[in-house]
This record gives sequence, structure tokens and C-alpha cells, in this order.
Amino acid sequence: MSFTDEQLEIARKAFAGPVAFLKSAPKLEHLPDPLVPEVAFAGRSNVGKSSLLNALTNRNGLARTSNTPGRTQELNFFDVGNPLAFRLVDMPGYGFAKAPKDMVRQWRYLVNDFLRGRDVLKRALVLIDSRHGIKEVDREILAMLDKAAVSYRIVLTKADKVKATDLAAVTAATAEEARKRPAAHPDIITTSSEGGMGIPELRAAVLEAIG
Repeated sequence: MSFTDEQLEIARKAFAGPVAFLKSAPKLEHLPDPLVPEVAFAGRSNVGKSSLLNALTNRNGLARTSNTPGRTQELNFFDVGNPLAFRLVDMPGYGFAKAPKDMVRQWRYLVNDFLRGRDVLKRALVLIDSRHGIKEVDREILAMLDKAAVSYRIVLTKADKVKATDLAAVTAATAEEARKRPAAHPDIITTSSEGGMGIPELRAAVLEAIG
């Protein structure tokens, strides 16, 4: 599905307004009041989630980028719009091989409970590295989303790091897998934070999700 020029322009304007960090929630009791629709971003550690959030909102330091995989162990909430229109949720990165088992278990409880119990959560955007495609650790979160009946859409990151033929192949394979999953949106968005590829479409996809 492609977006119209009008949809892309409306989305550009929505993200050109105020965007501010609201709070971090290490546990469910710290979640902000569910006042507006939310769209969550999920992805493996080092998939480029912080860079993508910064590109999406056209701000350099909104989401902290880290060279240490698994550093974010909280749900981070960002307010968009004044008056407040919707929120973005930066979910803790997953798939950190060196993380202690307790931390992994804590991550699973936090994310699973958030996904199942957050009525204002309209969609999750699951980030997949274009260089690798969907890995087993990604399938775990996709299965979690399917089970929680949370609508999600797959977003390929770092597309500028892959040859065009390889990118086409990984996009096709990812789309084929998405079509077999009950809660997945069938269309894939391919992005590059550095080059800006797919960012206008991603903004439009966020607005489409909150309806």
C-alpha cells in the first residue's frame, strides 16, 4: 500500500510540531495515564531503533543511541503534538545475548504485560535489520504480538547498508512471512535513518495506525 502525497504531508506536519520525552516506565505501575493513542517501537538491540525514532521526529537527541546492546530496559514514552495528539513508545531492545537471565525474564514480563493490557496501544512497529532479515529472536516477539492480538507492522532498517538486489530479496521474504502471521500488517516499510528513505511513509503509517 502506498500513501498519497496528501497523507505524507499531513504526517510531516504532525511530526514537525512539538515532540517531547514524557517518562520512562521500568514497571507497569509507572505507565503514564492512557489519555491518547499509542504506537510502540520494538526491535532487537542495535537494530537502529533510537536512530529511527530520531529521524522520524526530525530531532537528533530525542531517543538516546547507545553502543551497548540491551541498555534500554524501560518503556520510554514520547508526547507528540500540542495539544497532545498521540504517544510513541520506545520498547526495550531484545535479543541481547550477554544479558543476565533475570534481566531477560524481567523484560519479557514487562513487555508481555504492556502489550496485553494497554488499551490505547494501536499498533506496534517491529524493526528488522535489512542485513539479516527476520531471525529467531524476532519471531519470538512476533509470536508474542500475535498471541496478544496486537496489530503490528514490520519495518526494515539500515536499507542503505544493503545492495539493491539483496534488499529486494529480504523485503520479499519478510513480506511473505508477515502474510502468514495473524496480527501482522501485510505491507513492509523499508527505511534508512541516515538517508531518510521510507521516513515519510513511516510517519504516515503511524498516523494511519492511530486512525
